[in-house]
Amino acid sequence: MDSLHQLHERIRTCTACPLYKDAKHAVPGSGSVKAEVFFIGEAPGRFEDLQGEPFVGAAGKFLNVMLASIGLERSDVFITSVLKHRPPKNREPKPSEIKACTPYLTEQLKIIKPKVIVLLGRHAMGFFLPGLTISQVHGKPQYAKGIWSKDQLYLPLYHPAAALYNPNMKKVHLEDFKKIAELLKKK
Repeated sequence: MDSLHQLHERIRTCTACPLYKDAKHAVPGSGSVKAEVFFIGEAPGRFEDLQGEPFVGAAGKFLNVMLASIGLERSDVFITSVLKHRPPKNREPKPSEIKACTPYLTEQLKIIKPKVIVLLGRHAMGFFLPGLTISQVHGKPQYAKGIWSKDQLYLPLYHPAAALYNPNMKKVHLEDFKKIAELLKKK
């Protein structure tokens, strides 16, 4: 198994699906290799593609606010996406693209071994917890078979961008985020 740095170098040169052709940068992820909390979004957006870093646009700024609300910083957690390159025009990921990126996400999880995997939005949730709807399970811990554990702890949350489109969602986001701190105390 690669180190996280070696894995990220492989992601930066990946040509397993056509997304790399239009991307400015791959976005492997960032944060602590010792993170207890591992955030997974859908795919890089425009700002992430330009900078090669996850969650750096408006949704990322709100993610920073939510992290601070529970006493964490970006350097305390690990943040990535299911896809490692931006889909054109921010379209939804195709199954073939998800399949191409799955080994990278799996390796990241094996290297970091977080206590809590936070699934940001329906696409990340659908990857790990198929058949559920985000509106029904957001903020509710879910246990399912994990990569290295029979009972991996997942916490599905609305994607931070949802609060940008609907300011009334900010309160829901902040309430759901409190669950992360509660779960870390229990583990």
